[in-house]
Amino acid sequence: MSKIQAIRGMNDILPTETPTWQYIEQVTQRLVQAYGYREIRFPVLEQSQLFKRSIGEVTDIVEKEMYSFADRNGDELSLRPEGTAGCVRAAEQHGLLYNQQQRLWYRGPMFRHERPQKGRYRQFHQVGIESFGMSGPDIDAEIILISAALWRALGLTRSVRLEINNIGTAADRKAFGAALTAFLQQHEADLDEDSRRRLHSNPLRVLDSKVPSTQALLASAPTLVEFVSPETSSHYEELKQLLRANQVVFVENPRLVRGLDYYNNMVFEWITDELGAQGTVCAGGRYDSLVAQLGGRGTPAVGLAFGMERLVLLLEAAGQLPEAVHQVLDVTVLASDGVSAEQVLTLAEQLRTALPGVRIMSHCGGGKFNSQLKKAYNSGARIAVIIDPAPESGEQTVRLRQLDDEGRSETVAITAVAGVLATAT
Repeated sequence: MSKIQAIRGMNDILPTETPTWQYIEQVTQRLVQAYGYREIRFPVLEQSQLFKRSIGEVTDIVEKEMYSFADRNGDELSLRPEGTAGCVRAAEQHGLLYNQQQRLWYRGPMFRHERPQKGRYRQFHQVGIESFGMSGPDIDAEIILISAALWRALGLTRSVRLEINNIGTAADRKAFGAALTAFLQQHEADLDEDSRRRLHSNPLRVLDSKVPSTQALLASAPTLVEFVSPETSSHYEELKQLLRANQVVFVENPRLVRGLDYYNNMVFEWITDELGAQGTVCAGGRYDSLVAQLGGRGTPAVGLAFGMERLVLLLEAAGQLPEAVHQVLDVTVLASDGVSAEQVLTLAEQLRTALPGVRIMSHCGGGKFNSQLKKAYNSGARIAVIIDPAPESGEQTVRLRQLDDEGRSETVAITAVAGVLATAT
């Protein structure tokens, strides 16, 4: 009988890898809480119409990448391909948006049926940060400042660069789209296959093409900046001033558009050169029309998302993963020959109670002392607590052995071991 394998592009995260993930999650959680953001959790499965109405029916995500199916009731459902639409749906459904300001964040798996490659998977994990009810450029700047603070906290500031753009209103983009389409139609034969298809469905997505010949052609195409309204231009200029005031370095990229139809005004991407083709590690922008688009009242909004898998890869590529991340155990408790398993389990429980926060593993499964000691060295713990047989008279003692090359040990009374470990760990 053949073994069952994981679905292609949906990866297991093994115990040797999870400490890195936990490290990023812990740093992120502390950071967003420091800015006053609260966590929201919503289902991975939603009505397909939610994503069609928010992302856009002629986007690659909806046309080719969503995992969609009809359930037993005939309802069309989809695994979430991104988080913003579900966050808006949940916040609107539960009355969190009308006449209110909200700062929310979330994390979890997303799903897209793409060709798997390094940094791009069919199940991937994102952290999203969303703000609602604030229309000024100050909240846009705050969202970007949070991401800049994350790079500092992770030691990645030198590994990423910020690109920003003003994509105007929907009406601005419609006028620009018409001009861009007219230009591209004159050069349709020179476009790559994907760009020819997008030309008639979503011409702005042609700007995202990575094909050199198409990018060369776009150099003489109309630019969006020629079409944006004075109001969005003023907002954008204020945002740039706020970023400069906070020493955030950025590059303006007039070709930057996001692949989701709901964005307007300011969009941004944090890009790295250390991950090859998958260079975008964080992206976001303003989406003031999305709440109304999904049936709520008009609500200004701005947010970002970053992919955990790419951040893990970037930490490794940049050599910024602290060694302490892989230290998952402090103490292991084992027994000399002739000491019962009951004594080991009981002492370990007593130490966990006395030393909250200290990571303690008790040896289970029996075996000779030398075998137990070998496992202790392989466990990653720094100290072994070795219980010796109780003497016929006097107080029982344990040995505290340093699990390093020197293997120094000291003997202490069993009643004093918690106090000694408290200072040692």
